[in-house]
Amino acid sequence: MTTTTAGPDGPAAERPHLLLVGSGGRIWREYLLQSMSAGYRLHLLCPAPPTWELPYLDAFSVVDTLDAEAMADVARGRRESFAGVLTYEETRVEAAAALATALGLRTSPPAAVHACRDKYTGREALGRAGVPQAESIAVADLAEARAAAARIGYPVVVKPRALSASCGVTLVAGPEQLEAAYLEAGRIWFDEVPAFERPTLIEEFLDGPEISVEALCRDGQVTALFVARKELGYAPGFEEVGHTVRADDALLHDEALLKVLQDAHTAVGLTDTVTHTELRLTATGPRVVEINARIGGDRIPYLGRLATGVETGLVAADLACGAVPDTTPTRSTTAAVRFLYPHHDLTVESIEIDHGRLPSEIHELQPLVEPGTPLRLPPVDYARCRYALVIATSDSEKTCAAALEQAAAAVTVHGTPLS
Repeated sequence: MTTTTAGPDGPAAERPHLLLVGSGGRIWREYLLQSMSAGYRLHLLCPAPPTWELPYLDAFSVVDTLDAEAMADVARGRRESFAGVLTYEETRVEAAAALATALGLRTSPPAAVHACRDKYTGREALGRAGVPQAESIAVADLAEARAAAARIGYPVVVKPRALSASCGVTLVAGPEQLEAAYLEAGRIWFDEVPAFERPTLIEEFLDGPEISVEALCRDGQVTALFVARKELGYAPGFEEVGHTVRADDALLHDEALLKVLQDAHTAVGLTDTVTHTELRLTATGPRVVEINARIGGDRIPYLGRLATGVETGLVAADLACGAVPDTTPTRSTTAAVRFLYPHHDLTVESIEIDHGRLPSEIHELQPLVEPGTPLRLPPVDYARCRYALVIATSDSEKTCAAALEQAAAAVTVHGTPLS
């Protein structure tokens, strides 16, 4: 089924058409649609009719967004031509690459995108190229997990092969903890996640601060856009509870980091995409945790916009449509996000915000759940147990951190404890 909204008139009608595969959640992704629609007419391919997305769309088509052939049929059946294909949804990156390839549009090779989607295939590619990373072994059962952990040496990290947002990822200090972590990695699963014969990875633990780098990869050449410094919580898990972006982060000029970043993209075969690469800054230098062939989540690109002025959504749209993206920073400040979690498992009754206690540095405070929502802390659940997000901007990390602490104290979640 295809439905078309009213198309733009005048100069807007001359903007190139961009096929957008999936739209994500409003709180997490609306800012991307907003920036992309400023330069492009968006035709959304979606599994159900859109709602909040409509003001940003020229048209939409309801189609299976995991089926590249079905999406290509929709695109070929339209009267207009499309300049590019883009997705920022992890589960749709392979289908989007296949769609762009079928239409003869700019993209990274589907095999390279697959190497990012399948963490172990990516590990193998990085290993062949000698890119610094964690040693990793894919396992099919607990016996193989024990053997892999013994070979690598404790502590190890146990993680699902195809999930994101640190779901099911656990640090294991010794053999007595391995079984529970292995079972946890197998328990966490989502629709649209591919099944593998060896679905769990046992990996070397990389010590040191964890960061992510948003980057533009064009014709195989990588340009770092900005760095986000992660705040992790809920050990032995790796829940991402906050991120900080500084426009003047010294890592943007760190030759060792930039080399690892470029080498990682080259190793997996990426040529044309905006990427989100996670790394650990170890005592022996930066080492790759994983590389994702998509724009980052957790509002990290939004922090990049606030800190640098660079519109990641527009950069990605320009790249997909064959234009040369403008990655020139237009501002220089610091932006940070903090996610709020309940103190214990509960069913939400209300969220109370004392606006008078919010410091001036707070840019946004956004509740994430409705009354009646059950929240269970990690490791039972992960990012879905957040009840609010807070974003601060300032000229320093220290000021942002203090403002986020004050804001968190001004928000109270009321609820009924869960047994």
